[in-house]
Amino acid sequence: MPQNDHIELHRKRHGYRLDYHERKRKREGREAHTRAHKAKKMIGLKAKLYNKKRRNEKIQMKKTLKMHEKRDTKQNDDKTPEGAVPAYLLDRENQTRGKILSNMIKQKRKEKAGKWSVPIPKVKAQSDADVFRTITTGKRKKKAWKRMCTKVCYVPEDFTRKPPKYERFIRPMALRFKKAHVTHPELKATFCLPMIGVKKNPSSPMYTSLGVITKGTVIEVNISELGLVTQGGKVIWGKYAQVTNNPENDGCINAVLLV
Repeated sequence: MPQNDHIELHRKRHGYRLDYHERKRKREGREAHTRAHKAKKMIGLKAKLYNKKRRNEKIQMKKTLKMHEKRDTKQNDDKTPEGAVPAYLLDRENQTRGKILSNMIKQKRKEKAGKWSVPIPKVKAQSDADVFRTITTGKRKKKAWKRMCTKVCYVPEDFTRKPPKYERFIRPMALRFKKAHVTHPELKATFCLPMIGVKKNPSSPMYTSLGVITKGTVIEVNISELGLVTQGGKVIWGKYAQVTNNPENDGCINAVLLV
């Protein structure tokens, strides 16, 4: 089980190696050649899957760049056409509601172009050996199929346990959490909010379905207490937040709200 981030701690205390940034720059420069060499060598199904993955990555990159360009460009036309009417003289009621809505959606998409990144983009993968402990019960000790969760988890309010004979994954009561300390990045304030569910655990889809919470997990929290409202005046009920600490070590869940 990982206890601390030793590399980060060492860097904080002693700094980087003298040639770290130079080596990193060279490694990044070589990466394109390495990738091309790898693509040339691949054959069969592996080559198809790899090329499909690279194609999707390039499409996504182009889309993001395009959205950034749209957001950054300011359309200022200096040339005024002849017979133009000032804005305050135009009949604004002629504009249909559908067009207003479509413009609002486009504007929101442009604003969201730079908000794809989460506070912790890279997370150490958790193996099954780290998350679960084998439980041996009954006569047949060799066929130990029960697992006990050693990490913090979230269980819904209406959850009912299976009979012990048929329960494969055991989530101890001491490791079940209902609330999280969520920090609002713009307000610079922290609130203790009830959790609604686990949206995604990056380590495994199985951990997501079981509600296992580790560092980097995206959870859904109830922010109705904060009184945030939409443009239409409706109260925002749930929002996503990313866990920034190791809850099993600290005894609490700290998260940053994704706004």
